[in-house]
Amino acid sequence: MKPSDTLKLDNQICFLLYAASRRMTAVYTPLLDALELTYPQYLVLLVLWERDGVDVGYIADKLMLDTGTVSPLLKNMQNAGLINRKRDSDDERKVILTLTDKGVSLKEKALNIPKTVFQRSGCSSKEYLALKAELSGLLKRIS
Repeated sequence: MKPSDTLKLDNQICFLLYAASRRMTAVYTPLLDALELTYPQYLVLLVLWERDGVDVGYIADKLMLDTGTVSPLLKNMQNAGLINRKRDSDDERKVILTLTDKGVSLKEKALNIPKTVFQRSGCSSKEYLALKAELSGLLKRIS
C-alpha cells in the first residue's frame, strides 16, 4: 500500500467499525422501539438482567463509559420506571441499581432480539462467533 493510500476512507478500520456499529444499531432500533427502549438503555438492562443490584461504577465499567455519561441515562431509566437507584447504606458514595418489576418483565419481551439480529447479520453461526472473537480481541488490544 502506498503511503498516500493510508488516508483513503476505504482503508480505515475505524470507519468500517463506525459504519458497522451505526448499521447494527439501526437493526436494533425497531426492535427496541417496540419495547420503548433506546439502545443505551437496552445495554444497561442487559447488564442488570445478568447481575441485578450493582453500582453505577459497575455499569460504567461493563459498558466502557464514564459515570458522567451513564448517570443521566440511569436517571431517565428510573423516570421510566425501569430501575431504582439508591445510595449504598455501607458506602454513601455508591449508588446501587436494581430492576423494577417493569425492568424485569422486559427481559421476556427482549428474548428474541439477539436471534433477530443474528438473522439480519447474514452470518453463519461460525462467522458470527469468529467476528465476535475478532472484535473482542481488538477491543482488548486497543484498551
